[in-house]
Amino acid sequence: MANTAQSRKRARQADKRRLHNRSLRSSMRTTIKRFLKLVEAGDREAAAAAYRETSSVVDKMTIKGIHHKNRAARMKSRLNARLKALG
Repeated sequence: MANTAQSRKRARQADKRRLHNRSLRSSMRTTIKRFLKLVEAGDREAAAAAYRETSSVVDKMTIKGIHHKNRAARMKSRLNARLKALG
């Protein structure tokens, strides 16, 4: 339990940040799932548009510090490989 005023404030900030990051991570996963669903359906044009949106979202999450830049590069590479396998 936080004892000082500073540590209580830090705990409040950490809770707020954790909830915000969780929502950002959730939205990123949702866009990835939307892309994968289009790939499964075989709709190349829609999947290409979804890939552009997904890679943009992944980059934004990297800038915000939600995950590491190497992880973002790996995710985008794997998603792009799925897109290329369609055509």
